Amino acid sequence: MNASMEQLISLCKRRGFIFQGSEIYGGLAGTWDYGPLGIELKRNIQNLWWKTFVTDREDMYGVDAAILMNQNVWKASGHVGGFSDPLVECSNCKSRFRADHLEGDACPTCNKTGTLGEARQFNMMFKTTVGALEDADSIAYLRPETAQGMFVNFKNVVDSIHPKLPFGLAQIGKAFRNEIAPRDFIFRSREFEQMEIEYFVHEAHWKDRFEDWRVSVHAWIASLGIPADKVHELEVSEGDLAHYSKRTIDFEFDFPFGRKELYGLAYRTNFDLNTHADASTVPLYVVEDETGEKVTPHCIEPSFGVDRTVLAVLASAYREEGDGADTRIVLKLPVVLAPYKACVSPLLKNKPELVEKARILYSALKKSMGSVAWDDNGNIGKRYRRQDEIGTPCCIVVDFDTLGENPDLLDTVTVRDRDTGTQERVAISALPAYLNERMS
Repeated sequence: MNASMEQLISLCKRRGFIFQGSEIYGGLAGTWDYGPLGIELKRNIQNLWWKTFVTDREDMYGVDAAILMNQNVWKASGHVGGFSDPLVECSNCKSRFRADHLEGDACPTCNKTGTLGEARQFNMMFKTTVGALEDADSIAYLRPETAQGMFVNFKNVVDSIHPKLPFGLAQIGKAFRNEIAPRDFIFRSREFEQMEIEYFVHEAHWKDRFEDWRVSVHAWIASLGIPADKVHELEVSEGDLAHYSKRTIDFEFDFPFGRKELYGLAYRTNFDLNTHADASTVPLYVVEDETGEKVTPHCIEPSFGVDRTVLAVLASAYREEGDGADTRIVLKLPVVLAPYKACVSPLLKNKPELVEKARILYSALKKSMGSVAWDDNGNIGKRYRRQDEIGTPCCIVVDFDTLGENPDLLDTVTVRDRDTGTQERVAISALPAYLNERMS
């Protein structure tokens, strides 16, 4: 089934994935807090992305640039002068909207017509000041993207690591945009995280490398359990390209609220390095070993939104199975993304011998695997339902046969599969290998 936003938001709140920011004070529009399970899911996505695109490759290098940067970075990149959206205000209710998100001439809030004013440009960067004095020189901005931190560190990486073309820089970090109308849960918010790559190539090779990255993005999407038929490529037309781009593909996903951008892949040419070299008067280039030629590389940028990935993963994994009172909600997450890889329970929590044996097993598995849950609340059926709902791949139950009631089953446990509901007996001694095989 296709999950609705109401179902996803309810699940996220009920099971500790995502909460409204500052909720006890009435919230703050466009801000969201990740709870205990949400942060595990998000970090699993980030860790898989880093392994896929950095650790497992020989041509990638990580950086972690500061959120606050010299204001001249944003002047040079064009953000101070041009990072804006068209703002429209209703003269009746004073609500504000992005002009390009409006349909018709009626105010979406009060439904009056003829009250929407002329569009004006609204810069989306959060402005602040650095230091004790507030003057023109103390102005700083919360970064609206992570990309510029990689461009301004290009020379540092080249001078210290001496990479050869092609190579890339990767970063995961926070970005901030003062959205006029944040909406659709974590899809469009004012504080969010990005996973971005700036991949530097010879100009003559950009088309081949662009295609390599296009294929890699689709492979990444598949690894998240996102169905291929819900992902669509949109070739951005020449008139809609960003000022730095000569080609851009948007990877769109069928979210519950419609088809929207999930990821982007842009050919940025050498615009950014040339722009920062000119503005800073610091040359940004690599020296070719064979010829000694100084080359300003061109750049291909795969850009991944962390929060949009979380939302797409949840929407893809959500299932409701059965009818009426027998309906169960299950998150069929890939094992690598699941917040907990397994859950350990005693069959009955009022039997000390079962609890003691289960606790010993739980401690051993937690020490070796880390993300293992303990659950002894309610009957075993309710525990299964609860773990299904948060995406735990398997539940491990210590019962009386584990203690030797049936001598043939001594020191074995029941392992229940999340997706199929099937159960099998596994020896405790074989359990680590069994779980490791499932996780691989």
